[in-house]
Amino acid sequence: MGEITNVMEYQAIAKQKLPKMAYDYYASGAEDEWTLKENREAFSRILFRPRILIDVSKIDMTTSVLGFKISMPIMVAPTAFQKMAHPDGEYATARAASAAGTIMTLSSWATSSVEEVASTGPGIRFFQLYVHKDRKVVEQLVRRAERAGFKAIALTVDTPRLGRREADIKNRFVLPPYLTLKNFEGLDLGKMDQANDSGLASYVAGQIDRTLSWKDVKWLQSITSMPILVKGVVTAEDARLAVQSGAAGIIVSNHGARQLDYVPATISALEEVVKAAQGRIPVYLDGGVRRGTDVFKALALGAAGIFVGRPVVFALAAEGEAGVRNVLRMLRDEFELTMALSGCTTLADINRSRILTEGDRLRPTPRL
Repeated sequence: MGEITNVMEYQAIAKQKLPKMAYDYYASGAEDEWTLKENREAFSRILFRPRILIDVSKIDMTTSVLGFKISMPIMVAPTAFQKMAHPDGEYATARAASAAGTIMTLSSWATSSVEEVASTGPGIRFFQLYVHKDRKVVEQLVRRAERAGFKAIALTVDTPRLGRREADIKNRFVLPPYLTLKNFEGLDLGKMDQANDSGLASYVAGQIDRTLSWKDVKWLQSITSMPILVKGVVTAEDARLAVQSGAAGIIVSNHGARQLDYVPATISALEEVVKAAQGRIPVYLDGGVRRGTDVFKALALGAAGIFVGRPVVFALAAEGEAGVRNVLRMLRDEFELTMALSGCTTLADINRSRILTEGDRLRPTPRL
């Protein structure tokens, strides 16, 4: 495989190793894939303002998320069907995240159940939730996650319908026959069958509750004591509503650019959401992070931490658990180096003055 020097190199290896249908499912975005490209490119338009002659011999990257102490502000985002990438699937990801001292978020549509992931050993885990039409299924799932020791719910709110993912339509995407949605085993929820377009899109259309609204955040709070993160916010208006609804936090996400195309990159939407939240609840970023420099930029714009998704799945496909461990290690090392070269010794040192956005560059420079 040669020496992997950054997390992006895993994607090419995954493309070689995986069947086309599986690779395309993980890699593709919605429609023209403009947002998919923009999720990455928007980071490249943010520049640093490093400070010099600061003692950076000791750097502290530790932080806490919803009261849970973690080793770094880099966490694992929920990604579905991980056993399609590697036989160990979510088991490997859970063990790697735990070894890195950080949080793993398990997808509702995982190929390992909440109980199976809990059985891999200790670790802080969040559960990503899609709300099904049958609310009894939702209640059962949430209670199972709570019993299995999961610490928070990441409620996905941007998927009343599945985005138009043309690669999946071309491939007639369907879950391989040897895999199942483990969290729904034994429940009469139908199967993901071959369809005229994407089997997943047809399945989702039959299962996911399109009536989901802000009142359901309150309903969720009534059935669990776990804090609820609202995942899929990209505007100030919705950030304010998330605060009012009693959410414990916000995850700025455009679903990996897989839902509505031509929404802004998450890093471009972040500052608007942070300002609207006014420090009342933490705001996290999910989408497009491939470098430690990206992590720093997100924190400088007010994120309390970031979630990383596709690099984890591609590394899983390439090298299993070792690959996921390597992704988390590389991002951590790059982030630490970025802090040192920017003159930051703690996360509190990372603030808006450390970066220059496109908007800043368009404004006249004040005379000193």
